[in-house]
This record gives sequence, C-alpha cells and structure tokens, in this order.
Amino acid sequence: MAENLKGCSVVCKVSLNQLQILCRQERVFCQQLEVSKKNLNDFEVEYLCDYKKIHGKEFYLVKWKGYSESENTWEPRRNLRCVKLLKLFWADMDQELRRRKKRRNVTKLDISLASYLVQKAKQRQLLQCWEEQLNTMRVHKGRIFVQNDVDLDGPPKDFTYINNYKVGDGIVLTEVAVGCECTDCLGNPVNGCCAGASLHRFAYNDRGQLRLRAGQPIYECNSRCFCGPDCPNRVVQRGIQYDLCIFKTANGRGWGVRTMEHIRKNSFVMEYVGEIITTEEAEKRGRIYDRQGATYLFDLDYVEDVYTVDAAHYGNISHFVNHSCNPNLQVYNVFINNLDERLPRIAFFSTRHIKAGEELTFDYKMQRSLFQEL
Repeated sequence: MAENLKGCSVVCKVSLNQLQILCRQERVFCQQLEVSKKNLNDFEVEYLCDYKKIHGKEFYLVKWKGYSESENTWEPRRNLRCVKLLKLFWADMDQELRRRKKRRNVTKLDISLASYLVQKAKQRQLLQCWEEQLNTMRVHKGRIFVQNDVDLDGPPKDFTYINNYKVGDGIVLTEVAVGCECTDCLGNPVNGCCAGASLHRFAYNDRGQLRLRAGQPIYECNSRCFCGPDCPNRVVQRGIQYDLCIFKTANGRGWGVRTMEHIRKNSFVMEYVGEIITTEEAEKRGRIYDRQGATYLFDLDYVEDVYTVDAAHYGNISHFVNHSCNPNLQVYNVFINNLDERLPRIAFFSTRHIKAGEELTFDYKMQRSLFQEL
C-alpha cells in the first residue's frame, strides 16, 4: 500500500556547488542554482597545471572543478578570471625556480616543474579542507589557520581534533559538589571564592591576566557557582581566544604554532588537551613513541604521578606546539569542575608579550621560571 509522503523531505547529500556542476554537464537550466543560458558555459577553475607562451601569448593548462584530469584544457590568459589562483600559481613557480636557481623568464615548463605545481595545488586543497575541518570542530573563539610554504606535506594522519580531555578506560572525573556564592568574585570574594576555599590565591586581575607565580595552582569558578559566564574567575574554561596558525617550520622541526594576534604578558593562550591514560599505559605507549622519534605524553604529576595526557592521536592545537629552552609559554595546573589533584587541566600562559606572527613554544621539561606579579 502506498503511503502519503506529503510534507516529507530528504536531505540532499550533494553540495550546491556540485549540483551547479551537474547542471552544466547535463546542459540543464536551474533558477534556484543560478544556472541560466547566460552562464551555462561558465566553468570554475580548480587549479592551474602548466604554462607556456606562444608568439607572446600566455596559455595555462586548466583543471576544471567537477571534471577529471583527462578533461584538462589549455586556455589563453584572457579566458581566465581566477586572479587568486593565478597569483598562487606564479608564487609557487617563483619559489621553486629560486630553489632550483633557475631564471623566472620561462616560455615552457619542464615536466618536473609542472608536476611540482600540480602537487602544490593539490596540497593546498588538502590543507584548506583540513583548516575548514579544524574550525568546524573547535568550540572556542580563536580561529585556526593552516600554512605550509616549506614542502609538499599534507595534513597529519591519524589525528582527531578535540576540545576537552578524552577520558581513558577506568578513569573517572569527579565533579565538584559545591560552588561559590559570590556576586562579585574579584571585588568581593566570599571566603576567598573558589581559590580561597582551597586555601589558594585568586588567580587573575581585572584584565584576566595571571597574577600567580609558576607552580601555584589555579582554581576557577565551576558549574555550581552562583556567578555567570562573564565572571573574571572564568578564563581557561572560555577556551582559546586568539587566532592561531599551524605552520610547517623551515628548520626541520615539523609543524609548529604561531599567533596571528598580539598576546599580552601573563595571558591564557591554550590548554594541553588529549587522552587521559594511566602511567602504566603511558610507559607502554612511550616505548613505541620513542622508536618513532616523537612523543606527546604529558605527565599529570602535580601531587602524584598517576595519570598522563597523551595527545598523539587526540588533541587540540597544542599538539603542534614545539619545544624551546627559552619558551614564551608557561605551564599551570588548573582545577574547575574536577578537584581531584591527580587530574588537573594543563593551561599555557604567556611569559611575556608575544608579537603577531611569532611562534609559540614551551619547555617540555617544564622548567618553572617565575612570573612577575602584577
């Protein structure tokens, strides 16, 4: 028996851009997709593959979006309106010609150079998709950018972006039972607010900058507190506030992170997020990571070395922060909705003013340089 399906709808699994391409391939007009007789023959350039100059006229080999590489065509410069792609194509070519110590004034590309430009274009697509994926996954204010001007490496494999701890088997995060009753946690903290209840100092000034020395714990207001989300004692829990860029380093240190904005001294920058595991499990994984020549294990040893954070496969942008013996980030133990001192949250704060474009680093050995009190 046929059912009445009036009013039902099915989600389309094809993007609007793909539907436009299908319409043009099938020579179909569609008002909703803005495909008309006037623009039916307008096709989108995906990337440029090759270049040659004949009798003073420039031609480009074009990979068309939605079409296979076997359908690439040579087009005169006047047919192309993809200004951004043209600039990227020539920037990639100039960089590679300089690396090869060859002149820029070429009339025809050799096979190896054309192949490199195609690989670079495909890499840029992969990195752009990864950047979009990262920004879809993040729940914090700060945006994430991705850049690789060094080699042809694409996104790292087997890495999942997460915003909070991924709790391993047999580990329980115990939520706090009480919160503060302050109406003004900074100006009039009742019994010292959450920090005072744990016999510690209030962590921040009125600008949200840290005023504790390295090694002292941070106790922020939690989900049971009377104060709201704008409370000055809620800083780490608001997440990353700065736009940051994951970039490929030029000196062989792999990926790194730099800030796109100026960061004031003693400001919260990011948390170290990953999978919480036991120290026994960490020792097993550590032996494997040592053979691979890299490790992302961070011991939670504030009071007792029982648990470890493993950011090798699950983590946030801190996964890509490099080591430095002269770092601009300092590690602090933070407690918010969990007061188990064996399971602090790990927060990075700036040790000095950091300029836009500067790489962010911390000391993997966690040497405790003192902060100047504000």
